[in-house]
Amino acid sequence: MTDLDFADTTDFENADRGFLGTLADPRITGPDGRVVWDATAYAFLDAECPDTANPSLWRQGQLTARHGLYEVTQGIYQVRGLDMSNMTLVEGDTGVIVVDPLISVETAAAALALYREHRGDRPVTAMIYTHSHADHFGGARAIVPHGQDGTVPVLAPAGFLEHAVSENVYAGTAMTRRAVFMYGMGLPVDPAGQIGCGLGAAGSTGTVSLVAPTLDITRTGQRETVDGVEIVFQLTPGTEAPSEMNFLFPQRRALCMAENATHTLHNILTLRGALVRDPRIWARYLSEAQDLFADRADVAFASHHWPTWGRENITAFLTAQRDIYAYLHDQTLRLLNRGLTGPEIAEEITLPPAVERTWSTRGYYGSVSHNVKAIYQRYLGWFDGNPAHLWEHPPVEQARRFTADYGGIAAITAKGREYAAAGDLRFAATLLNHAVFAQPDHHPAREALAEVYDRLGRGAENGTWRNFYLTAAMELRGTLAKVDINLGNPEVAVALTIEQLIDSLAIRIDGPRAWDTRLTVDWRITDLKQAWRLTLSNGALTYRTLPPAADPEHPADLTLTLTKPQLLGVLAGKGLDGITLDGDPTVLARLVALLDTPDPNFAIVTP
Repeated sequence: MTDLDFADTTDFENADRGFLGTLADPRITGPDGRVVWDATAYAFLDAECPDTANPSLWRQGQLTARHGLYEVTQGIYQVRGLDMSNMTLVEGDTGVIVVDPLISVETAAAALALYREHRGDRPVTAMIYTHSHADHFGGARAIVPHGQDGTVPVLAPAGFLEHAVSENVYAGTAMTRRAVFMYGMGLPVDPAGQIGCGLGAAGSTGTVSLVAPTLDITRTGQRETVDGVEIVFQLTPGTEAPSEMNFLFPQRRALCMAENATHTLHNILTLRGALVRDPRIWARYLSEAQDLFADRADVAFASHHWPTWGRENITAFLTAQRDIYAYLHDQTLRLLNRGLTGPEIAEEITLPPAVERTWSTRGYYGSVSHNVKAIYQRYLGWFDGNPAHLWEHPPVEQARRFTADYGGIAAITAKGREYAAAGDLRFAATLLNHAVFAQPDHHPAREALAEVYDRLGRGAENGTWRNFYLTAAMELRGTLAKVDINLGNPEVAVALTIEQLIDSLAIRIDGPRAWDTRLTVDWRITDLKQAWRLTLSNGALTYRTLPPAADPEHPADLTLTLTKPQLLGVLAGKGLDGITLDGDPTVLARLVALLDTPDPNFAIVTP
């Protein structure tokens, strides 16, 4: 490990600064009594780092496990540690503006109650979403309850609603399954298990909601005054989220950096999967933020972690964040253009010593290794140019051949154990992974690989790498329980466009079974005054818009005339009551019969 200054306690002092109090019982429950967040579970982090964890990651866990209400500056407060993200509360003339209402309604309600306990029962006069990830909007209904839509202004960056709901439409099942591994949702919370994810302790598991924005921020420099509080915005699309913004409260000299500058190297591509982010534009927006705001701010805070106080410290913090994204981008491109591949660049690249020694740029959430590979992927894709990799056998077929060449399952397992004993855990994992894929029911191979993953996880400085390794070991041992994550909140579904709803059906069509089926279905959505024609042909479900009142020359096999809420009910299997059907009613059943329903708990580390 790099020579890190563990005697430097600045982060701990800043994380504790302004502490006002926490919940009497920081275990938050849902309506059914189920615990959706338990901040007390991480109390073990108060101890010295054991040999089951990387000391640097343990330190980060100690910092992110702190919980309670904190004063950032006069009139601005944060609730931290009651979810993965922070809730920021800005006091106005008549009430309080809530920034980022956490993941769950239950944790957001508890955070707001904690603020009011210390600052009085101020009404919510506005809500702001910094960006389009669920850990920054999911608790919205605790802030703007049902029946109050439109009475409280809700500000968000342009494109927020589309991106907030689209992430889980297309690859949602696979991303959610991998999130179980990335965040260690199936791991015990203890020194040998989940100790955080680098960005926070973990995510709450309560009710996810969504309140639509009422005011879009569409340009950098846009100024809005909300409850007497002036706010100056900077749009930063394509950085940590496709829709994101930073903003300054000039009267309070306080700068919100959303999730563009936190106390970790962030992800260019998350291990759960996502679109590859653009580190080049990310660095440029950080430069722009310095130019726009740095000399007008005495404190910078973000949607995760703790604030940074003092103009010189803010400048140094933003400079280090900017430089690491720019450096990773430019050096990856430099080495890429010398002919190195993504994995080769990840081994070759070295960080400037000053950046590598900086706590806020350590790879607790994103790593240099997987970020470099993501940048390579952004520019050149999966193929590294070597034709040997153009048409390789899939994992099981490769594994069978490797195992045979090593003399069988017992021999390759023994060889894998030899490499592990010699300390080459990376190649041990490669060999033992082949053994498991060649013969998934071979217990000695599974256990040998699980032991390697245990060791790799315990040594990882990156929180998400640790969680992936340790969760994989549990899956190999058969001790990983099913983790159910319900992202199907009706409010999120309502926010989907009709095109997105059709796409969500199209990606579930079992193509081979649908090869010989041809059908057309018209959706006439009365409350939207729009119509769509869905066509199934050659196993592909496509669509086009229709004039809402047109009488097509070629009628569809089935026409449904209904409202959007009724359509959502049909797609949820709630029946056809109150819906007008014209044509062959069996067409809908034929279409539904061709839909594939994936297993949300599919295997990750076995075939």
